[in-house]
Amino acid sequence: MPTINRDGVDIYYTTRGDGPALLLTHGYSATSAMWEGQLEAFSDRFTVIAWDMRGHGSSGSPRDDAAYSEALTVEDMAAILDHLGFEEAVIGGLSLGGYMSLAFHATFPQRVRALLIIDCGPGYRKDEPRQAWNEMALQRAADIEARGLAALGDGSAERTTAVHTDPMGLVYAARHMLTQEDARVLESLPDIKVPALVVAGAEDAPFLAATDYMAAKIQDAEKLIVANAGHAVNIDQPDAFNAGVRKFLDARRLAE
Repeated sequence: MPTINRDGVDIYYTTRGDGPALLLTHGYSATSAMWEGQLEAFSDRFTVIAWDMRGHGSSGSPRDDAAYSEALTVEDMAAILDHLGFEEAVIGGLSLGGYMSLAFHATFPQRVRALLIIDCGPGYRKDEPRQAWNEMALQRAADIEARGLAALGDGSAERTTAVHTDPMGLVYAARHMLTQEDARVLESLPDIKVPALVVAGAEDAPFLAATDYMAAKIQDAEKLIVANAGHAVNIDQPDAFNAGVRKFLDARRLAE
């Protein structure tokens, strides 16, 4: 099982194909398994990399608050690219993975060729809605700590592929990765100069306004709304999702 060690925390990743790098990050309580359809679809021209965030799947789940944060997650992404020998990549993710992809660009803009931002929001400008989001994340952590993986329920389709080794990893991840500290990511949107594809399922109502906002704020953004799809748009409608992403990648000559 391929992993890199980050200060004692094993970070799992998988790759398929050859060519320029395409790094995909899953959502909270999902795993890299949610990208199986994209590992297959894009490996003809890309080295497609999917990975498990710390606290998730086959990656380490340390019992230490200090081992989880947005900054550490972004650094994990950079470390995977370093380990595989890529200076830059197309960076994409869904839900929390989409937010972390934007955070990666805010930290390492020179390493991003393009962005795929899928069914997510960019955070909050005002303290009050951010606090409400954080309270939701902390309640999710408390529920999982009390009830284990049963607290996740059915959720959207990306969770059906997820196998977690330690539910406490999700508790720490909710407390320190799902929560947000400031508006840095949102405020970075006008500074994004690389091409971006902003995607949402037409039935993912909570994120449609955020999709419109990001598409308007990012200078070189395209928007893709996929019909008959919810939050896990790449699983709900894989053919339409893959076709839309491939059209974007081809038009921007990102496989070269």
